[in-house]
Amino acid sequence: MDVKTVDYTAPDAQHSLAESLRETGFAVLVNHPISAPRIDEAYARWAEFFASDDKMDWLRDPQNQDGFFPFLSENAKGAAAKDLKEFYHVYSWGRVPDSLSDMTRKLYSDLVTLGQELLGWLDNEMPADVRSKMTAPLSTMMDKSEQSLFRILHYPPLSDTAESAAEDSTAIRAAAHEDINLITLLLAGSKPGLEAQDIEGKWHNVPCDPGMITINNGDMLSLATNGFYPSTTHRVVNPERTQNSARYSMPMFLHPRPDVALTQGFTADMFLQQRLREIGLK
Repeated sequence: MDVKTVDYTAPDAQHSLAESLRETGFAVLVNHPISAPRIDEAYARWAEFFASDDKMDWLRDPQNQDGFFPFLSENAKGAAAKDLKEFYHVYSWGRVPDSLSDMTRKLYSDLVTLGQELLGWLDNEMPADVRSKMTAPLSTMMDKSEQSLFRILHYPPLSDTAESAAEDSTAIRAAAHEDINLITLLLAGSKPGLEAQDIEGKWHNVPCDPGMITINNGDMLSLATNGFYPSTTHRVVNPERTQNSARYSMPMFLHPRPDVALTQGFTADMFLQQRLREIGLK
């Protein structure tokens, strides 16, 4: 599985990104506009939040889906066991703790801007016959969208209890799944663990060197392009006992406006609500 490393500043960056996403569903972006120190700061400050009891003051709003989701809140589609993680949902309109607000909202805005640019690259690289069957260009599906989700994830070290649960129920940090949205921009995780599945069912480590952004296709992109950009199954595996430490991850999920038709008669909101029920968040 050849996941390409794409230099954002290279003349062939647009083609290389589209080719990797077309062939594997994944790509790794380097030399992008979001600096490694900014990413490191975000991880450090959100780690303090997850370590504090104050997080319970920010419990999720079940209707709006923003805020803090405690440990064992979510399962992958079709999985019986809950994932071994806790997380916080940030939307452009949502709640963010005051001490984290300015930093997080600026990061949110910059990731959305970068994501829209990359969607424009994918538009440009699509064959005319694929583009002609879409209801709208990918880049315009994002116009005035307030649905994009920045998720800050904390995978705690596996305690004896959690390890037993994992062995009994096959629970892992994030069970095999596909993302819901158009594309995901994942700021490199603090520890390894992300794996992608190839078409033969084999699992491959996805690089997570500091400063990288991993890009992957979501189900909405696959639907909108009739599979031209496929959505690839991925997971986050549990660490070895000798490397049993916390892991943090920050994906930005780029979502179109709710009214956007992914296919004729099937909107982004219809798909989102269906998937939220399937993963236990509604």
